[in-house]
Formats: sequence, C-alpha cells, structure tokens
Amino acid sequence: MATRPTWQGHLKLSLVTCPVALYTATSSAGDVRFHLINPATHNRIRMVTTDPDTGPVERSDLVKGYEVAKDEYVLFDEADFDKVRLESTKTISIDQFVDEADIDRLYWDDPFYVVPEKGVGVEAFAVIREAMKTAGKIALGQLVLRGKERQLALEVHGKGLVAYTLRAHDEVKDADDFFDDIPTVKADADMVEIAARIIGQKEADFDPTRFHDGYDEALREMIKAKQAGGKGVVAVAEPDDTNVIDLMAALKASLKGAGAAKPAPKTKTAPKKKAG
Repeated sequence: MATRPTWQGHLKLSLVTCPVALYTATSSAGDVRFHLINPATHNRIRMVTTDPDTGPVERSDLVKGYEVAKDEYVLFDEADFDKVRLESTKTISIDQFVDEADIDRLYWDDPFYVVPEKGVGVEAFAVIREAMKTAGKIALGQLVLRGKERQLALEVHGKGLVAYTLRAHDEVKDADDFFDDIPTVKADADMVEIAARIIGQKEADFDPTRFHDGYDEALREMIKAKQAGGKGVVAVAEPDDTNVIDLMAALKASLKGAGAAKPAPKTKTAPKKKAG
C-alpha cells in the first residue's frame, strides 16, 4: 500500500478480534500552499523555536508542558504519553450499533479506511464486516488518535470498513444560539410550490467528480499571471439580493430557465460521504 497507516491496532467485536490499520481517506496534496516571504529580499521566513532566556532551541529537544499555575508547568515527554494506556489506545472495541439517522451530521468528522492486516486476521475481519453488513447499522467504538480519545462511527464500505471520527458533544455549538434570532416568516404557498418545482427540475444523482474547486483554479491562474509579470486580478460580480417585491418574478423566471435547460445526465450514484 502506497501510504503509511495513521494507526495500527485491533478491531474487536465481543470475543472476535483482528489486527487492522487505519489510513486517512482524504487528501489535500493538491491544494495551493503558500509560504511566508520577506518581500524586500524574497527570502522564505523560517520559524525558529526560541527560549526567551537562552535563544534558539532544537525542536527535537522540546517537551510538552501543561500549565497548572502562571509560569508553572508539568512536563511530559513522549514516554509519558505511552504510559497512558487505555484499551482504546490499541483497540477499536465495537460497543453498540445505532441507526445512521440517529447521528446528527454535525458530529461526523474525518474519515479513515479500516484495512485488515495480512495473515490470519483477514478471516476474522470478514466475519466482523459481514456481521455489520447484516445488522445494517452504524457501529460505535472509541479510539485514541492523535493524542485524544475519539468516538468512532464505522460502516461497511466495499470489502473494507470506513471509520469516521465523531466530534464530542461539547465541540458542537448549539444551533439555537444562531437560529433563534431568525425572524419567523410565513412563506407564500404559491412561491413555495414554484421553488419545489425548480428543485425537482434540478434533481440529479450525486457525482463528486463534477465539482471543481474554482477558487483553487483561480489562484493557479493568478500565479501564472504573476509569473508572467501581470497583476492577475480575478473578479466576479456579486448577485443582487432578491427582495420581496420581485421574488415571485424571480421564481417564475428561474422555473422557466430551469425548464429550458438541458437536464444533467444521470450518473452512477457515488458512495455517501458524511457531512463534517
């Protein structure tokens, strides 16, 4: 396998256990990345770890510290973290099964591919995978990952499993804090009916390959323009707000335009991805 695993340990369902590895399911390798540059010299700025009393310090010599009082720290090195041994440090133990709809989409986070290690564990992995497939539900477990215990949601995906880290309850802000101030407005039934027809005309299968990051592409064009000595300005006009007076006219025009448009070709439904 081309990439190195993010985590290696065991997957456990009751008394059935098998060795597995987790691989990050997403990639940001193609993103446009920038460095901090001194415009006077065009030199890249390097961040140097510095002690205010002794000067620069090698990163490899640093340890982590938890502040218990002002300027007073309890120090931890890597060996100390290894001493914190929970079952979830090396084992994903499936504790319960729930319906997918029971998990608010706000809680879904990073996806990982769960792959069995080669050897005798493959058969045990297949047993767990098929049992989960038969159950038709989402499996929940815990895992210590990147220095923090996270809840995991696991689902069958082809010959393997996909594990999503779930955000903790206190990490998700209460929607009421933001939505309570939205004014209560009774939508006109005729307008809603037209809007529903527009939605119906735009219905299509989800195909992630049709989406392209326009901002990323515009940045790359600007980079090319700047290399050629130009300013590389990329601009687009913002749409005007639709006010109450012309809302019905805008809906009718949208319906007419949508009806005249060529329908999008049907595509094979892509695997679902949970919103994070």
